[in-house]
Amino acid sequence: MLGQELLVWYAQNGRSLPWRRDRDPYRIWVSETMLQQTRVEAVLPRYEAFLAQLPDLPSLAAVPDERLNKLWEGLGYYSRARNLKRAAIAIEALGFFPSDFETLRKLPGFGPYTAGALCSIAFGQRRAAVDGNVLRIVSRLRAVEEPISLPSVKREAADFCLSAMPEGADPGAFNQALMDLGALLCTPRNPSCGACPLSARCQAFAGGNPALYPHRAPKRARVQERFAVYLFIQDGRALLRKRPSNGMLNSLWEFPHHLEPGPEIIGEPLLEFRHVFTHRIWEMRFFLAKPPRNTPEGCVWLNAEELIALPMPSAMAPMREMALKAL
Repeated sequence: MLGQELLVWYAQNGRSLPWRRDRDPYRIWVSETMLQQTRVEAVLPRYEAFLAQLPDLPSLAAVPDERLNKLWEGLGYYSRARNLKRAAIAIEALGFFPSDFETLRKLPGFGPYTAGALCSIAFGQRRAAVDGNVLRIVSRLRAVEEPISLPSVKREAADFCLSAMPEGADPGAFNQALMDLGALLCTPRNPSCGACPLSARCQAFAGGNPALYPHRAPKRARVQERFAVYLFIQDGRALLRKRPSNGMLNSLWEFPHHLEPGPEIIGEPLLEFRHVFTHRIWEMRFFLAKPPRNTPEGCVWLNAEELIALPMPSAMAPMREMALKAL
């Protein structure tokens, strides 16, 4: 009954999203990868632009890394883009897009959620797809007291979803119904329990405070870093450098910072900016500075057109806008 009530609600209230227009596994895979830890509103414009440039597996497998990073710009978690390309190369080598859950799990970037989503939505297989929305719903329905980060809780949530999935129902529609319920009604704060089709079956709602769920393990404190970032301009060009090919924000471009010795600063900060990462906070002050006599190692001078074309992390985006105005 729970599953049927959910599907009736979904038929009337489900979101109209571009990746739901067909069952092309490539398009569904790209969307599900983009949606990991990223809001739908942020994904929508990037999804269409990405597919306009990389419409199929061969184009993704062959795209240069820097162009791929540029197409991914603004979505963050760039390892997702790298895994997309690595998996595309592996699928091309297979000669077909695998539909088997265990085969998909062996591909780069395919965790249980992505493999389950693809199997159910693209291939109609009876598989659970447990993301953060689904974990929140199940934890409230069952009043789960353990932290949702525990593997055992995730496995039990998947089992619960499969047991609730009606026989003969479209598994993809059921999984997407759960996702939409979490996004639209069973939200992290201020859930709309009065409009929820499952509230009568929800133990957390019956207990009077569904917002207490899900329980989470204590978060690791974010590391805070404060530093100056420098805008060097010379002959209509700005000085930039490429980050190392491994580590945080690897292979993306940035304005120089942490320079020793520090450059000669011109005036007050052009911009003060705070960017929050998952485990780190950057608090930055952006200064116009006197160009160095010798170009620092790893840095290059770029004009406005080149600056626009390069992939940069979101942490540097406001500075790029300011640099472009100065150029």
